[in-house]
Amino acid sequence: MQGLPIGEQDFTNIRDLNMRYVDKTESIYDLLNTSRYNFLSRPRRFGKSLTLSTIQAIFQGKKELFKGLWIEKHWDWSVQYPVVFLPFNRIGYGEIGLVPALVKALKEIAAEYKVETEENTPGLLLRELILKLAAKYNKVVLLIDEYDKPLIDYLGKEELAKAKAHRSILKSFYSSLKDNETQVAMRFFLITGVSKFSQVSLFSDLNYLSDITLSSKYNTLLGYTQQELVDNFADYLPLLQEKMMEKDQASLLQRIKTWYNGYSWDGNERVYNPFSILLLFEHLSFQDFWFKTGTPTFLIELLKEQEIYLVDEMRISSSLFDSYDLENIDARSLMFQTGYLTVKHYDPQRSRYTLDIPNREVEEALNNYLIANLLNRRPADSIRPVEMLEEGFLQNDLPKVILVINALLRDLPSHLLDDKTEHFYHALVHLHFRYLGLYLESEVHTADGRMDAVVQTPSHVYIIEFKMNTSAQVALNQIVKKQYADKYQLIPKSIVGLGISFDTKKKKVKEWKSVDLSQ
Repeated sequence: MQGLPIGEQDFTNIRDLNMRYVDKTESIYDLLNTSRYNFLSRPRRFGKSLTLSTIQAIFQGKKELFKGLWIEKHWDWSVQYPVVFLPFNRIGYGEIGLVPALVKALKEIAAEYKVETEENTPGLLLRELILKLAAKYNKVVLLIDEYDKPLIDYLGKEELAKAKAHRSILKSFYSSLKDNETQVAMRFFLITGVSKFSQVSLFSDLNYLSDITLSSKYNTLLGYTQQELVDNFADYLPLLQEKMMEKDQASLLQRIKTWYNGYSWDGNERVYNPFSILLLFEHLSFQDFWFKTGTPTFLIELLKEQEIYLVDEMRISSSLFDSYDLENIDARSLMFQTGYLTVKHYDPQRSRYTLDIPNREVEEALNNYLIANLLNRRPADSIRPVEMLEEGFLQNDLPKVILVINALLRDLPSHLLDDKTEHFYHALVHLHFRYLGLYLESEVHTADGRMDAVVQTPSHVYIIEFKMNTSAQVALNQIVKKQYADKYQLIPKSIVGLGISFDTKKKKVKEWKSVDLSQ
Protein backbone atom coordinates (compact mmCIF):
# COMPACT_ATOMS: atom_id res chain seq x y z
CA MET A 1 0.00 0.00 0.00
CA GLN A 2 1.24 3.48 -0.84
CA GLY A 3 2.04 5.69 2.12
CA LEU A 4 -0.36 8.43 3.09
CA PRO A 5 1.09 11.95 2.62
CA ILE A 6 -0.04 13.29 6.00
CA GLY A 7 1.22 16.83 6.43
CA GLU A 8 3.23 16.58 3.18
CA GLN A 9 2.85 19.74 1.09
CA ASP A 10 5.59 19.19 -1.48
CA PHE A 11 4.47 17.51 -4.71
CA THR A 12 8.00 16.40 -5.60
CA ASN A 13 8.42 14.60 -2.28
CA ILE A 14 5.08 12.84 -2.63
CA ARG A 15 5.96 11.52 -6.06
CA ASP A 16 9.60 10.67 -5.29
CA LEU A 17 8.56 8.74 -2.17
CA ASN A 18 5.71 6.99 -4.04
CA MET A 19 3.10 8.36 -1.66
CA ARG A 20 -0.59 8.44 -2.49
CA TYR A 21 -1.60 11.40 -4.67
CA VAL A 22 -5.20 12.07 -5.66
CA ASP A 23 -4.86 13.25 -9.26
CA LYS A 24 -6.05 16.84 -9.54
CA THR A 25 -4.00 17.63 -12.64
CA GLU A 26 -6.92 17.80 -15.06
CA SER A 27 -8.53 20.56 -12.99
CA ILE A 28 -5.16 22.27 -12.60
CA TYR A 29 -4.59 22.08 -16.37
CA ASP A 30 -7.91 23.80 -16.92
CA LEU A 31 -6.98 26.54 -14.46
CA LEU A 32 -3.58 27.12 -16.06
CA ASN A 33 -4.97 27.32 -19.58
CA THR A 34 -8.13 29.37 -19.06
CA SER A 35 -6.95 32.05 -16.63
CA ARG A 36 -3.81 33.98 -15.71
CA TYR A 37 -4.25 35.99 -12.51
CA ASN A 38 -6.22 34.39 -9.68
CA PHE A 39 -6.96 34.49 -5.97
CA LEU A 40 -8.22 31.37 -4.18
CA SER A 41 -9.34 31.13 -0.57
CA ARG A 42 -9.68 27.83 1.27
CA PRO A 43 -9.52 26.83 4.96
CA ARG A 44 -6.30 25.60 6.53
CA ARG A 45 -5.16 22.05 5.85
CA PHE A 46 -7.15 21.88 2.64
CA GLY A 47 -4.37 21.33 0.11
CA LYS A 48 -3.54 24.88 -1.00
CA SER A 49 0.21 24.43 -0.56
CA LEU A 50 0.25 21.09 -2.36
CA THR A 51 -1.71 22.58 -5.26
CA LEU A 52 0.80 25.41 -5.65
CA SER A 53 3.70 22.96 -5.38
CA THR A 54 2.11 20.88 -8.15
CA ILE A 55 1.71 23.96 -10.36
CA GLN A 56 5.35 24.86 -9.70
CA ALA A 57 6.51 21.41 -10.88
CA ILE A 58 4.34 21.67 -14.02
CA PHE A 59 5.75 25.03 -15.09
CA GLN A 60 9.30 23.87 -14.32
CA GLY A 61 8.76 21.03 -16.78
CA LYS A 62 9.29 18.13 -14.37
CA LYS A 63 7.52 15.63 -16.60
CA GLU A 64 8.99 12.59 -14.83
CA LEU A 65 6.99 13.45 -11.69
CA PHE A 66 3.68 13.26 -13.57
CA LYS A 67 4.01 9.77 -14.98
CA GLY A 68 0.58 8.14 -14.98
CA LEU A 69 -1.25 11.35 -14.12
CA TRP A 70 -3.80 12.95 -16.44
CA ILE A 71 -1.65 15.93 -17.36
CA GLU A 72 1.32 13.83 -18.51
CA LYS A 73 -0.02 13.50 -22.04
CA HIS A 74 -1.74 16.88 -22.26
CA TRP A 75 0.94 19.42 -21.27
CA ASP A 76 3.68 20.87 -23.48
CA TRP A 77 6.72 19.89 -21.40
CA SER A 78 9.17 21.48 -23.83
CA VAL A 79 8.30 24.99 -22.57
CA GLN A 80 9.50 25.89 -19.10
CA TYR A 81 9.06 29.00 -16.99
CA PRO A 82 10.91 30.54 -14.03
CA VAL A 83 8.78 30.24 -10.89
CA VAL A 84 8.74 32.70 -8.01
CA PHE A 85 7.16 30.67 -5.20
CA LEU A 86 6.60 32.46 -1.87
CA PRO A 87 5.09 30.22 0.83
CA PHE A 88 4.44 32.59 3.75
CA ASN A 89 4.25 29.72 6.21
CA ARG A 90 7.92 28.91 5.56
CA ILE A 91 9.73 32.24 5.19
CA GLY A 92 10.33 32.78 8.92
CA TYR A 93 8.74 36.21 9.44
CA GLY A 94 7.97 35.34 13.04
CA GLU A 95 11.66 34.98 13.83
CA ILE A 96 13.34 37.73 11.79
CA GLY A 97 10.47 40.07 10.91
CA LEU A 98 8.28 40.30 7.81
CA VAL A 99 10.41 42.70 5.76
CA PRO A 100 13.72 40.84 6.26
CA ALA A 101 11.98 37.51 5.64
CA LEU A 102 10.52 38.66 2.32
CA VAL A 103 13.83 40.14 1.17
CA LYS A 104 15.70 36.98 2.14
CA ALA A 105 13.23 34.71 0.33
CA LEU A 106 13.31 36.79 -2.85
CA LYS A 107 17.12 37.06 -2.82
CA GLU A 108 17.36 33.27 -2.55
CA ILE A 109 15.10 32.85 -5.61
CA ALA A 110 17.20 35.39 -7.51
CA ALA A 111 20.37 33.47 -6.62
CA GLU A 112 18.78 30.19 -7.73
CA TYR A 113 18.14 31.66 -11.19
CA LYS A 114 21.47 33.55 -11.23
CA VAL A 115 19.82 36.96 -11.45
CA GLU A 116 21.51 40.04 -9.98
CA THR A 117 19.20 42.34 -8.00
CA GLU A 118 19.73 45.80 -6.55
CA GLU A 119 16.56 46.62 -4.64
CA ASN A 120 16.31 45.95 -0.90
CA THR A 121 12.65 46.67 -0.12
CA PRO A 122 10.27 43.74 -0.60
CA GLY A 123 7.88 45.29 -3.12
CA LEU A 124 10.51 46.83 -5.38
CA LEU A 125 12.63 43.68 -5.12
CA LEU A 126 9.69 41.49 -6.19
CA ARG A 127 9.02 43.71 -9.19
CA GLU A 128 12.70 43.79 -10.16
CA LEU A 129 12.97 40.02 -9.85
CA ILE A 130 9.94 39.39 -12.05
CA LEU A 131 11.10 41.77 -14.78
CA LYS A 132 14.68 40.46 -14.83
CA LEU A 133 13.57 36.82 -14.85
CA ALA A 134 11.21 37.52 -17.75
CA ALA A 135 13.98 39.30 -19.67
CA LYS A 136 16.52 36.52 -19.09
CA TYR A 137 14.38 33.40 -19.40
CA ASN A 138 10.67 33.49 -20.15
CA LYS A 139 7.49 34.91 -18.73
CA VAL A 140 7.32 34.38 -14.97
CA VAL A 141 5.00 32.27 -12.84
CA LEU A 142 4.24 33.90 -9.48
CA LEU A 143 2.82 31.67 -6.75
CA ILE A 144 2.11 33.10 -3.30
CA ASP A 145 0.84 30.73 -0.62
CA GLU A 146 -0.97 31.77 2.58
CA TYR A 147 -0.49 35.46 1.88
CA ASP A 148 -2.61 36.34 4.94
CA LYS A 149 -0.74 34.27 7.53
CA PRO A 150 1.16 37.31 8.86
CA LEU A 151 -2.28 38.79 9.61
CA ILE A 152 -4.30 35.87 10.95
CA ASP A 153 -1.45 34.88 13.29
CA TYR A 154 -2.06 38.14 15.18
CA LEU A 155 -5.83 38.65 15.30
CA GLY A 156 -6.07 38.73 19.10
CA LYS A 157 -6.66 42.17 20.61
CA GLU A 158 -3.30 42.21 22.35
CA GLU A 159 -1.48 41.51 19.06
CA LEU A 160 -3.59 43.56 16.68
CA ALA A 161 -0.93 46.26 16.38
CA LYS A 162 1.44 43.73 14.80
CA ALA A 163 -1.27 42.59 12.39
CA LYS A 164 -1.82 46.21 11.32
CA ALA A 165 1.92 46.72 10.83
CA HIS A 166 2.06 43.58 8.69
CA ARG A 167 -0.94 44.78 6.70
CA SER A 168 0.89 47.99 5.85
CA ILE A 169 3.95 46.02 4.71
CA LEU A 170 1.83 43.68 2.58
CA LYS A 171 -0.04 46.58 1.01
CA SER A 172 3.24 48.10 -0.15
CA PHE A 173 4.49 44.68 -1.24
CA TYR A 174 1.56 43.88 -3.51
CA SER A 175 1.21 47.43 -4.81
CA SER A 176 4.46 46.87 -6.69
CA LEU A 177 2.62 44.44 -8.99
CA LYS A 178 -0.04 46.85 -10.19
CA ASP A 179 1.76 48.31 -13.22
CA ASN A 180 1.14 46.93 -16.68
CA GLU A 181 4.79 46.03 -17.28
CA THR A 182 4.83 43.58 -14.39
CA GLN A 183 1.46 42.16 -15.36
CA VAL A 184 2.63 41.48 -18.93
CA ALA A 185 5.78 39.77 -17.63
CA MET A 186 3.74 37.09 -15.82
CA ARG A 187 2.54 33.90 -17.51
CA PHE A 188 0.46 32.92 -14.48
CA PHE A 189 -0.22 34.34 -11.02
CA LEU A 190 -2.02 32.50 -8.22
CA ILE A 191 -2.25 33.72 -4.66
CA THR A 192 -3.93 31.69 -1.93
CA GLY A 193 -4.99 32.32 1.62
CA VAL A 194 -7.64 31.63 4.21
CA SER A 195 -9.23 35.07 4.22
CA LYS A 196 -10.01 37.82 1.79
CA PHE A 197 -8.66 40.80 3.71
CA SER A 198 -9.51 44.26 2.54
CA GLN A 199 -6.90 47.03 2.58
CA VAL A 200 -4.04 44.78 1.47
CA SER A 201 -4.06 46.04 -2.16
CA LEU A 202 -4.95 42.61 -3.56
CA PHE A 203 -8.45 43.59 -4.56
CA SER A 204 -7.95 47.30 -5.20
CA ASP A 205 -4.52 47.92 -6.73
CA LEU A 206 -4.41 44.44 -8.27
CA ASN A 207 -7.82 44.73 -9.86
CA TYR A 208 -6.80 42.27 -12.58
CA LEU A 209 -6.94 39.41 -10.03
CA SER A 210 -9.90 37.08 -10.44
CA ASP A 211 -11.33 35.70 -7.19
CA ILE A 212 -12.21 32.08 -8.00
CA THR A 213 -13.08 31.12 -4.41
CA LEU A 214 -16.82 30.78 -5.03
CA SER A 215 -16.58 29.64 -8.64
CA SER A 216 -18.44 26.39 -9.27
CA LYS A 217 -15.83 25.64 -11.95
CA TYR A 218 -13.18 25.25 -9.25
CA ASN A 219 -15.32 24.02 -6.37
CA THR A 220 -13.54 20.64 -6.34
CA LEU A 221 -10.05 21.86 -7.28
CA LEU A 222 -9.08 21.24 -3.65
CA GLY A 223 -10.55 18.57 -1.40
CA TYR A 224 -11.67 15.05 -2.28
CA THR A 225 -14.94 14.32 -4.06
CA GLN A 226 -16.96 11.24 -3.14
CA GLN A 227 -15.74 9.44 -6.26
CA GLU A 228 -12.12 10.38 -5.56
CA LEU A 229 -12.46 8.97 -2.06
CA VAL A 230 -13.82 5.65 -3.32
CA ASP A 231 -11.35 5.35 -6.20
CA ASN A 232 -8.19 6.34 -4.35
CA PHE A 233 -8.70 4.66 -0.97
CA ALA A 234 -10.34 1.40 -2.02
CA ASP A 235 -7.62 -0.63 -0.26
CA TYR A 236 -8.13 1.21 3.03
CA LEU A 237 -11.92 0.91 3.13
CA PRO A 238 -12.00 -2.82 4.05
CA LEU A 239 -9.54 -2.18 6.89
CA LEU A 240 -11.69 0.61 8.28
CA GLN A 241 -14.86 -1.42 7.80
CA GLU A 242 -13.42 -4.30 9.82
CA LYS A 243 -12.15 -1.99 12.58
CA MET A 244 -15.50 -0.18 12.85
CA MET A 245 -17.48 -3.42 12.55
CA GLU A 246 -19.73 -1.91 9.88
CA LYS A 247 -22.06 -4.40 8.23
CA ASP A 248 -21.23 -3.30 4.69
CA GLN A 249 -19.19 -0.76 2.77
CA ALA A 250 -22.24 1.37 1.95
CA SER A 251 -22.92 2.04 5.63
CA LEU A 252 -19.22 2.77 6.20
CA LEU A 253 -19.17 5.29 3.35
CA GLN A 254 -22.25 6.99 4.78
CA ARG A 255 -20.54 7.25 8.14
CA ILE A 256 -17.42 8.76 6.56
CA LYS A 257 -19.62 11.19 4.67
CA THR A 258 -21.46 12.28 7.82
CA TRP A 259 -18.22 12.88 9.66
CA TYR A 260 -16.01 14.52 7.05
CA ASN A 261 -17.89 15.49 3.87
CA GLY A 262 -19.90 18.67 3.38
CA TYR A 263 -17.53 21.44 2.28
CA SER A 264 -18.80 23.46 -0.66
CA TRP A 265 -18.28 26.87 -2.19
CA ASP A 266 -21.09 26.72 -4.74
CA GLY A 267 -23.81 24.97 -2.72
CA ASN A 268 -23.88 21.96 -5.05
CA GLU A 269 -21.01 19.49 -5.12
CA ARG A 270 -19.39 18.77 -1.76
CA VAL A 271 -15.90 17.64 -0.88
CA TYR A 272 -13.93 16.13 2.00
CA ASN A 273 -11.12 17.86 3.85
CA PRO A 274 -8.05 15.84 2.70
CA PHE A 275 -6.29 16.16 6.05
CA SER A 276 -9.14 14.48 7.95
CA ILE A 277 -9.48 11.68 5.40
CA LEU A 278 -5.77 10.87 5.44
CA LEU A 279 -5.74 10.69 9.24
CA LEU A 280 -8.95 8.64 9.26
CA PHE A 281 -7.24 5.94 7.22
CA GLU A 282 -3.98 6.30 9.13
CA HIS A 283 -5.59 5.79 12.55
CA LEU A 284 -8.66 3.80 11.43
CA SER A 285 -10.83 5.76 13.84
CA PHE A 286 -13.25 8.68 13.67
CA GLN A 287 -11.93 11.78 15.43
CA ASP A 288 -11.97 15.55 15.02
CA PHE A 289 -8.57 15.53 13.29
CA TRP A 290 -8.87 18.86 11.46
CA PHE A 291 -10.30 20.77 14.40
CA LYS A 292 -7.45 19.68 16.67
CA THR A 293 -4.84 21.26 14.39
CA GLY A 294 -5.90 24.74 15.44
CA THR A 295 -8.25 25.37 18.35
CA PRO A 296 -10.10 28.56 17.32
CA THR A 297 -9.63 30.49 20.57
CA PHE A 298 -9.89 33.87 18.88
CA LEU A 299 -12.93 32.78 16.88
CA ILE A 300 -14.77 31.47 19.95
CA GLU A 301 -14.06 34.71 21.83
CA LEU A 302 -15.30 36.73 18.87
CA LEU A 303 -18.54 34.73 18.68
CA LYS A 304 -19.10 35.33 22.39
CA GLU A 305 -18.32 39.04 22.02
CA GLN A 306 -20.75 39.42 19.11
CA GLU A 307 -23.32 37.19 20.87
CA ILE A 308 -23.43 34.72 18.02
CA TYR A 309 -24.09 31.34 19.61
CA LEU A 310 -26.34 29.59 17.11
CA VAL A 311 -24.37 29.32 13.90
CA ASP A 312 -26.48 26.94 11.83
CA GLU A 313 -28.26 28.04 8.64
CA MET A 314 -27.01 31.62 8.40
CA ARG A 315 -28.49 33.44 5.43
CA ILE A 316 -26.20 36.13 4.09
CA SER A 317 -25.58 38.22 0.98
CA SER A 318 -22.43 37.93 -1.10
CA SER A 319 -21.21 41.27 0.26
CA LEU A 320 -20.26 39.53 3.53
CA PHE A 321 -17.41 37.77 1.76
CA ASP A 322 -15.87 41.13 0.84
CA SER A 323 -16.14 42.78 4.25
CA TYR A 324 -13.12 41.35 6.01
CA ASP A 325 -10.92 43.88 7.78
CA LEU A 326 -8.81 43.87 10.92
CA GLU A 327 -10.67 46.62 12.75
CA ASN A 328 -14.14 45.18 12.32
CA ILE A 329 -14.09 41.42 11.79
CA ASP A 330 -17.50 39.89 11.25
CA ALA A 331 -17.59 36.53 13.04
CA ARG A 332 -19.78 35.02 10.32
CA SER A 333 -17.27 35.92 7.63
CA LEU A 334 -14.42 34.61 9.77
CA MET A 335 -16.24 31.30 10.33
CA PHE A 336 -16.76 30.84 6.61
CA GLN A 337 -13.22 31.78 5.66
CA THR A 338 -11.72 29.47 8.26
CA GLY A 339 -13.92 26.46 7.40
CA TYR A 340 -16.30 26.30 10.37
CA LEU A 341 -19.14 27.27 8.05
CA THR A 342 -19.59 26.32 4.41
CA VAL A 343 -22.05 27.06 1.60
CA LYS A 344 -25.08 24.79 1.93
CA HIS A 345 -27.20 26.60 -0.65
CA TYR A 346 -26.81 29.43 -3.15
CA ASP A 347 -29.68 31.41 -4.65
CA PRO A 348 -28.25 32.98 -7.84
CA GLN A 349 -31.33 35.12 -8.47
CA ARG A 350 -31.02 36.94 -5.15
CA SER A 351 -27.27 36.40 -4.70
CA ARG A 352 -27.98 34.90 -1.30
CA TYR A 353 -25.94 32.23 0.44
CA THR A 354 -26.99 29.86 3.21
CA LEU A 355 -24.06 28.92 5.42
CA ASP A 356 -24.01 25.96 7.79
CA ILE A 357 -21.60 23.73 9.68
CA PRO A 358 -20.15 21.28 7.13
CA ASN A 359 -20.07 17.97 8.99
CA ARG A 360 -20.06 16.11 12.28
CA GLU A 361 -16.34 16.56 12.89
CA VAL A 362 -16.68 20.34 12.95
CA GLU A 363 -20.09 20.38 14.62
CA GLU A 364 -19.13 18.19 17.55
CA ALA A 365 -15.89 20.03 18.29
CA LEU A 366 -17.31 23.51 17.68
CA ASN A 367 -20.34 22.92 19.91
CA ASN A 368 -18.02 21.58 22.58
CA TYR A 369 -15.88 24.71 22.54
CA LEU A 370 -18.86 27.07 22.28
CA ILE A 371 -20.54 25.53 25.32
CA ALA A 372 -17.30 25.51 27.29
CA ASN A 373 -16.60 29.16 26.47
CA LEU A 374 -20.17 30.22 27.18
CA LEU A 375 -20.03 28.60 30.62
CA ASN A 376 -16.38 29.31 31.41
CA ARG A 377 -15.59 25.61 31.55
CA ARG A 378 -13.04 23.31 30.00
CA PRO A 379 -14.13 21.71 26.68
CA ALA A 380 -13.69 18.26 28.24
CA ASP A 381 -16.45 19.08 30.74
CA SER A 382 -19.06 19.94 28.10
CA ILE A 383 -19.97 16.42 27.11
CA ARG A 384 -21.33 15.18 30.47
CA PRO A 385 -24.59 17.22 30.52
CA VAL A 386 -25.27 16.14 26.94
CA GLU A 387 -24.81 12.49 27.88
CA MET A 388 -27.25 12.97 30.78
CA LEU A 389 -29.81 14.57 28.45
CA GLU A 390 -29.41 11.60 26.14
CA GLU A 391 -30.08 9.21 29.01
CA GLY A 392 -33.20 11.11 30.05
CA PHE A 393 -34.72 10.99 26.58
CA LEU A 394 -33.78 7.36 25.95
CA GLN A 395 -35.43 6.43 29.24
CA ASN A 396 -38.50 8.56 28.41
CA ASP A 397 -37.81 10.33 31.71
CA LEU A 398 -38.80 13.96 31.17
CA PRO A 399 -38.35 14.96 34.84
CA LYS A 400 -34.72 13.84 34.48
CA VAL A 401 -34.36 16.02 31.36
CA ILE A 402 -35.62 19.02 33.32
CA LEU A 403 -33.27 18.22 36.21
CA VAL A 404 -30.32 18.24 33.81
CA ILE A 405 -31.35 21.60 32.34
CA ASN A 406 -31.76 23.08 35.82
CA ALA A 407 -28.40 21.68 36.83
CA LEU A 408 -26.81 23.50 33.91
CA LEU A 409 -28.16 26.80 35.17
CA ARG A 410 -27.59 26.07 38.85
CA ASP A 411 -23.91 25.26 38.37
CA LEU A 412 -23.19 28.51 36.55
CA PRO A 413 -21.35 31.23 38.45
CA SER A 414 -23.97 33.86 39.31
CA HIS A 415 -22.10 36.68 37.58
CA LEU A 416 -22.50 34.87 34.26
CA LEU A 417 -26.29 35.09 34.50
CA ASP A 418 -26.86 38.39 36.27
CA ASP A 419 -27.00 40.53 33.16
CA LYS A 420 -27.89 37.90 30.58
CA THR A 421 -30.79 38.29 28.20
CA GLU A 422 -33.25 35.70 27.04
CA HIS A 423 -30.94 35.22 24.08
CA PHE A 424 -28.29 33.77 26.39
CA TYR A 425 -30.68 31.21 27.89
CA HIS A 426 -31.99 30.30 24.48
CA ALA A 427 -28.49 29.88 23.09
CA LEU A 428 -27.31 27.85 26.07
CA VAL A 429 -30.13 25.32 25.79
CA HIS A 430 -30.01 25.28 21.99
CA LEU A 431 -26.31 24.46 21.96
CA HIS A 432 -26.84 21.50 24.29
CA PHE A 433 -29.70 20.19 22.19
CA ARG A 434 -27.75 20.65 18.98
CA TYR A 435 -24.88 18.75 20.56
CA LEU A 436 -27.40 16.10 21.64
CA GLY A 437 -28.44 15.83 17.98
CA LEU A 438 -25.13 14.17 17.24
CA TYR A 439 -26.21 11.19 19.30
CA LEU A 440 -29.98 11.20 18.84
CA GLU A 441 -31.62 12.21 15.58
CA SER A 442 -32.48 15.89 15.71
CA GLU A 443 -33.94 18.46 13.34
CA VAL A 444 -35.44 21.90 13.73
CA HIS A 445 -37.11 22.92 10.46
CA THR A 446 -40.70 23.00 9.21
CA ALA A 447 -42.46 24.73 6.32
CA ASP A 448 -44.41 26.86 8.81
CA GLY A 449 -41.55 28.02 10.96
CA ARG A 450 -38.67 26.80 13.02
CA MET A 451 -39.03 24.38 15.90
CA ASP A 452 -36.74 24.92 18.84
CA ALA A 453 -35.75 21.26 18.96
CA VAL A 454 -36.87 17.80 17.95
CA VAL A 455 -35.32 14.75 19.56
CA GLN A 456 -35.97 11.26 18.21
CA THR A 457 -35.31 8.11 20.18
CA PRO A 458 -36.09 4.54 19.06
CA SER A 459 -39.57 4.85 20.62
CA HIS A 460 -40.43 8.57 20.80
CA VAL A 461 -40.39 11.87 18.95
CA TYR A 462 -40.09 14.85 21.29
CA ILE A 463 -41.09 18.22 19.84
CA ILE A 464 -39.76 20.91 22.14
CA GLU A 465 -40.48 24.64 22.43
CA PHE A 466 -38.67 26.96 24.85
CA LYS A 467 -40.13 30.17 26.28
CA MET A 468 -38.85 32.77 28.71
CA ASN A 469 -40.80 34.29 31.61
CA THR A 470 -44.16 33.03 30.44
CA SER A 471 -46.17 29.83 30.83
CA ALA A 472 -45.27 26.43 29.46
CA GLN A 473 -48.78 26.32 28.00
CA VAL A 474 -47.84 29.13 25.62
CA ALA A 475 -45.02 26.95 24.33
CA LEU A 476 -47.34 23.97 23.89
CA ASN A 477 -49.93 26.13 22.12
CA GLN A 478 -47.31 27.12 19.53
CA ILE A 479 -46.46 23.48 18.85
CA VAL A 480 -50.14 22.66 18.28
CA LYS A 481 -51.00 25.83 16.33
CA LYS A 482 -48.14 25.42 13.88
CA GLN A 483 -48.84 21.70 13.55
CA TYR A 484 -45.26 20.71 14.18
CA ALA A 485 -46.30 17.12 14.81
CA ASP A 486 -47.87 16.56 11.39
CA LYS A 487 -44.65 15.58 9.61
CA TYR A 488 -44.04 12.79 12.16
CA GLN A 489 -47.47 11.16 12.16
CA LEU A 490 -46.46 8.39 9.76
CA ILE A 491 -43.54 7.37 11.97
CA PRO A 492 -44.44 4.43 14.25
CA LYS A 493 -43.39 6.25 17.42
CA SER A 494 -45.10 8.12 20.23
CA ILE A 495 -45.12 11.86 19.54
CA VAL A 496 -44.77 14.12 22.56
CA GLY A 497 -45.01 17.89 22.68
CA LEU A 498 -42.85 19.42 25.41
CA GLY A 499 -43.18 23.06 26.47
CA ILE A 500 -40.47 24.48 28.73
CA SER A 501 -40.60 27.93 30.32
CA PHE A 502 -37.55 29.57 31.92
CA ASP A 503 -37.62 32.02 34.80
CA THR A 504 -34.62 34.26 34.11
CA LYS A 505 -34.80 35.86 37.56
CA LYS A 506 -34.74 32.57 39.46
CA LYS A 507 -32.41 31.11 36.84
CA LYS A 508 -34.23 27.84 36.41
CA VAL A 509 -37.07 26.14 34.57
CA LYS A 510 -40.25 27.91 35.74
CA GLU A 511 -42.54 25.12 34.57
CA TRP A 512 -42.87 22.48 31.93
CA LYS A 513 -45.75 20.63 30.35
CA SER A 514 -46.00 17.73 27.95
CA VAL A 515 -48.83 16.42 25.80
CA ASP A 516 -49.30 13.32 23.66
CA LEU A 517 -49.63 14.43 20.02
CA SER A 518 -49.92 10.96 18.49
CA GLN A 519 -53.03 10.53 16.38
